[in-house]
Parts: sequence; C-alpha cells; structure tokens
Amino acid sequence: MMRKGVRLGARLITEEAPPYMIAEIGINHNGDLQIAKRLMDAAYACQWDCVKFQKREPDIAVPETQKGVMRDTPWGRMTYLEYKKHIEFGDAEYGYIKKYCAEKPIDWTASPWDIPSLRFLLKYDVPFLKIASATLTNDELLREAAKSGKPLVVSTGMSTWEEIDHAVEILEREAIGGFLLMHTNSSYPTPYAEINLKMIQTLKERYHCLVGYSGHEGDLEPTVVAVALGACVIERHVTLSHRMWGTDQAASLTVSAMGMLHGRVADIKTMMGTGEKFLGEAERAVRKKLRGC
Repeated sequence: MMRKGVRLGARLITEEAPPYMIAEIGINHNGDLQIAKRLMDAAYACQWDCVKFQKREPDIAVPETQKGVMRDTPWGRMTYLEYKKHIEFGDAEYGYIKKYCAEKPIDWTASPWDIPSLRFLLKYDVPFLKIASATLTNDELLREAAKSGKPLVVSTGMSTWEEIDHAVEILEREAIGGFLLMHTNSSYPTPYAEINLKMIQTLKERYHCLVGYSGHEGDLEPTVVAVALGACVIERHVTLSHRMWGTDQAASLTVSAMGMLHGRVADIKTMMGTGEKFLGEAERAVRKKLRGC
C-alpha cells in the first residue's frame, strides 16, 4: 500500500498532483548573493515551487583526501578546502534568502551535509530537508534529520540496494514528518544509457512510497518522461549561464530552459488520466454528431 502524501511547504504531494518543482541553486551562486537572488527571481518567474541550496561545514564535510588539493579558481589558486569556505553562505546570506523568498512567496530549503549544517538550517524553519545522495549513508545525519519532524526528500544516487534498504529502514522508523525518495544518477551530466528512468516505478514498488526525480542530464526530455512515469517531485540544477565557473553549471538548466520545462510538465498528470474508459463532454458531442446518439 502506498504511503500517504507528504507535505512540502503549502503543497500536499501526491501521485495525482502536478509535480513539485525544486530549482537546485546548490553552489552555482559561487558565493555571490546577487547571483543567488537572480536565480530565485528566475525560479519564481518560471512558476517553480522551491529553490534549494547546499549547506556545509567545510572542515567536516570535505573529505580529508580532498582538503589539500590545489585548485585554480576565479579567486586565485587555493586548496579545495579554502575554495569550499570561500563560496559557503552563512547567517547573513540565509537571513536574506529567507526574507526574500517569503516576500515572493516561494519555498526555500537546503541539503545539510553534516550535523552542524542541519542544526543551522533548522533555525530557519525550512519546510522540508533534502538529503543529498552523497550523505545517504551518513546514518547519524539521516537519523537527526528524521527526528527533526521535517519532511525529508531523499536522493538515492550512487547507492546500492543494500544502502538504500538501510536508509529506508531508518526513515520508516524515525522520519516523523514523512519522506519520499528521489531517483537520480549522480554523474554530471548523466549519459542517456545510465539515466534508467524505470527505477521510478521500481522504487515505488519496493518501498511503497512517493518517488521523485532529480535529473542531471543536459536536456529536458528525460525529466518530462520522468513525470509521465509518475515522478511527483522534480529537482534540476539551475544556472544563469553554462559558461559560469563551477562543476555543476554544465548539467544545469538556464532560465529559458526552466520556463520550458515547467510548461512541458505542468499538465502531464492531467493528460495521463486514470486508465479507466470514459466519455468526456468533448467526445460525447462528437458521438452525437457522428452516431446520432
């Protein structure tokens, strides 16, 4: 039996409702609040439901093997750890984001990558929490997020069945606010042969829960198909330009693509119907004209 719907912000997410659309700004703002603001404006103008960021404590979240790796960045040559600290938003930026989104209004949230970041986000009373694929196997983070009472949107990329089974066991036992899973492939951009959209139905059948799709492909068609296959939440990275600096920019949607995707998926659930045969008003009028009855 499918679990009941999950509430994300003002929306009750169900299999029948139009997809809840999350614009993943992530770290595509490159530490610049004005870029983030323009992307929030774009998400609102394109009628997306939510903008999402990523929150880290770099000293904790960055793997030890990566901390000292040198990188050439627009701000000079620095270690990977220094780069992550350079682009991280703090209280000032998130205070502004909360106020700015409330004025539109549009939902906002973030993915916490560690326990301090989770506690940080809970101060802002976000409507739900996103668990990134990279942290699906972090039991402590998963348990603390589950116990927060916030609904959880949980990505399953780069994970084995055993790892997903284990995470779902925790969620079923401890996720007070409910949860849904997101099918995703964590390569950027994802090759067509590895998108595997039939996993949406497989996840539904295995866990009896709502399932969404977090896409990292370079175009729109797989996301449109995902909605037709039953994805109730859509998440896509967004950017002002593919030419901007950053590893996520190439697999992100530009503003014009955000508008096109919303238009393509908005009515899919209505078009899919119920699978039961019926004669609607339009067809009954044709029947009367052609058959006389």
